[in-house]
Amino acid sequence: MHLLSLWVKTPILRGAHILIVSECLKYVNSKVWESICRGKVVLEACPEREGQSYYGKIASIVRSSRPSKITVVTVDGSPHCLQLHAAVNEAIYILGESIPHEHYVLVDARDLVKISPEAIRVARYLSLVDKLVRENPEILKELEKHSLEYRLALRIGDIQIKI
Repeated sequence: MHLLSLWVKTPILRGAHILIVSECLKYVNSKVWESICRGKVVLEACPEREGQSYYGKIASIVRSSRPSKITVVTVDGSPHCLQLHAAVNEAIYILGESIPHEHYVLVDARDLVKISPEAIRVARYLSLVDKLVRENPEILKELEKHSLEYRLALRIGDIQIKI
């Protein structure tokens, strides 16, 4: 089911373990897709195509259907997918709810990695991310392994922080 096409009080959502997942993930790695979907109500989303409508929708689902848990799984490195993680954190914050939630990213189309809600919160504050990079420039070696954009920036000399 698509997240934005679903009524927030749809009976299958009540008390369910909801999986909010990047719509493209099933094409990026179908085996991971199949394994994470078992036993959950799966809601697909694509923030690149649909913008930021998720913030209110997820909050309305939490308030109206009281899911037992929310898990978010997206593709690592996608600037759009980050919005799904932030929207779940924001819904819980706005509503003052204590609902179990987990966040995962698929790294390099292979490895599912759990992400803390704190990492998502920090990602919204670029000044803090910049501070972390400046204090830990070795992280750029790790970035180089995953980011085509960063490798191009290295080649053309568009780099601010030197290791």
